[in-house]
Amino acid sequence: MVKAIEYADASPEVRAVFDDIKATRNVPDVNNFWKWLANDPKTLKRTWESLKEVMAPGALDPLVKEMIYIAVSITNGCEYCIASHIAAAKKRGMSEAMLAELIAVVGMANETNRLVQGWGVPVDEAFRR
Repeated sequence: MVKAIEYADASPEVRAVFDDIKATRNVPDVNNFWKWLANDPKTLKRTWESLKEVMAPGALDPLVKEMIYIAVSITNGCEYCIASHIAAAKKRGMSEAMLAELIAVVGMANETNRLVQGWGVPVDEAFRR
């Protein structure tokens, strides 16, 4: 299997991405996700550039974006993403109460989505665009 690529062992291309991640996030080192992606420098660079663009402030507040990321990660069962984005959301001001409510909404949405799919419920005309 692949292993983490540490900064000292990284190619100049990987180091450039790591440097940008560290500067953008104001952190002393990149987390494991980036170290493992560094095994494929093109994927590392593309993923970082896309993530940086999508998660930048825009019409949605950065905390809202982190909470959406948590919700999708819970639904997809990605333990790593859940943990890392909960940490990021807490840094942006998410409280334990907000997290608990988010998890409740995710659970309810998954339940009702499955009920709709199972019963084959058609979309009401009032809900169509």
